[in-house]
Amino acid sequence: MTWETVIGLEIHVQMNTQSKIFSGASTAFGADANTHTSVVDLAMPGALPVMNRAVIEKGIKLGLALKATINQTNIFDRKNYFYPDLPKGYQISQMDYPIVEFGKLDIVVGDEVKTINVTRAHMEEDAGKSVHDAVQGFTGIDLNRAGTPLLEVVSEPEMRNAQEAVAYAKAMHDLVTWLEICDGNMAEGSFRIDANVSVRPVGQEAFGTRCEIKNLNSFRFLEAAINYEVERQIELIEDGGKVIQQTRLWDPDKGETRAMRSKEDAHDYRYFPDPDLLPVIISDEQLARVKAAMPELPAEMAERFVAEYAITDYDARLLTTSKLSADYFETAAKLSGEGKLVANWMNGELAASLNREELTLAESPISAERLAGLVKKISDGTLSSKLAKKVFEALWGSDLSAEAIIERDGLQQINDTGAIEKMIEEVLAANPKSVEEFKAGKEKALNALVGQVMKASRGKANPAQVQELMKAKLA
Repeated sequence: MTWETVIGLEIHVQMNTQSKIFSGASTAFGADANTHTSVVDLAMPGALPVMNRAVIEKGIKLGLALKATINQTNIFDRKNYFYPDLPKGYQISQMDYPIVEFGKLDIVVGDEVKTINVTRAHMEEDAGKSVHDAVQGFTGIDLNRAGTPLLEVVSEPEMRNAQEAVAYAKAMHDLVTWLEICDGNMAEGSFRIDANVSVRPVGQEAFGTRCEIKNLNSFRFLEAAINYEVERQIELIEDGGKVIQQTRLWDPDKGETRAMRSKEDAHDYRYFPDPDLLPVIISDEQLARVKAAMPELPAEMAERFVAEYAITDYDARLLTTSKLSADYFETAAKLSGEGKLVANWMNGELAASLNREELTLAESPISAERLAGLVKKISDGTLSSKLAKKVFEALWGSDLSAEAIIERDGLQQINDTGAIEKMIEEVLAANPKSVEEFKAGKEKALNALVGQVMKASRGKANPAQVQELMKAKLA
């Protein structure tokens, strides 16, 4: 039997507000356990929540970027369940009236663009954290994270393999960091992914029984966990068993998912409107103000890059995957006047070097300004592509400019026609056999002769000029 995978993602986006969603306690990461809490976070009797206005505005931003419906009436609900790190015994969330509904996000998988529908994004508070290794034999509770504002972004189950799921998660990560509503730090839990995975026979409309893999905090784990879970479910069914709806955890050490608890449905949480919180009404004026302050979005910027800098759609998509990358490109393109060359170097040599050294663009030893200096020397004929790579390597290991490196190492390209002609004449005199072969119709002989000139010039002769003058001499 041929199987089809069905994947939907729930992404928890921690909003980068200074204080929590319903209290004034700090959201700063890394403080001593239970030091960033208030009476509201600790569920002290009589303590009442107060809505953080910044959370609303960050939710609006995401909705606008997803071209979604922004619900101007927002109601908060109590999601009831017991867990040690949930002080109130319920989580304040949104059920029937989320802030965002019916959005869309384009993803790129290979050369294909696919649109994933976003069902909803709702505001909620985070729970605390169980700490299992602080005291041997005991579990501690750290409530610093309790009450931290989240947007839970829920996709439609439209992804059909792990690669699409990773592409969607990365696209959402890029978007929320671009909008500056989340710092995107997955290691600190600012961006966490739950994957709902099921399988069904190809052609069947009804969904199979799904399992939810909780709290995936890296794209690599997301891909590995989905692939494992798909194989587990198919093998289980083909062996005559049944998939049980449950919540599972990914164990990266063993490379497998394992059961955590049976999967709950909405009615198990006994949602009801929170009586301590009035409905939040988003006015037309507030909506218009947030809309007016929206940054240029990645898709819009990519279109502009194609129009202004004559780069390809593919290059523009790569360069606008993050705000940092887009700003780096535009700075270098404006300074050099050579958008296409900058795109080639960023997506080629620079990207390869960063990957090799396991660095991010933010950690690049070559700034946009220094790359622009290199590109200018290529465009004005000072450097050939081969010499440019030597200069790039020197830029990577020093703080010098491209101009200073060229002068220090004598790497300027030879463009003097007389000097090149002299080298050509010497090469022709020393290689009569290759000359005869070329005149006999062997094109490879020309490449051999050009190579000899480039060798004689130690790679500094202008290759295009060498080729042109060589052909003229042999004509």
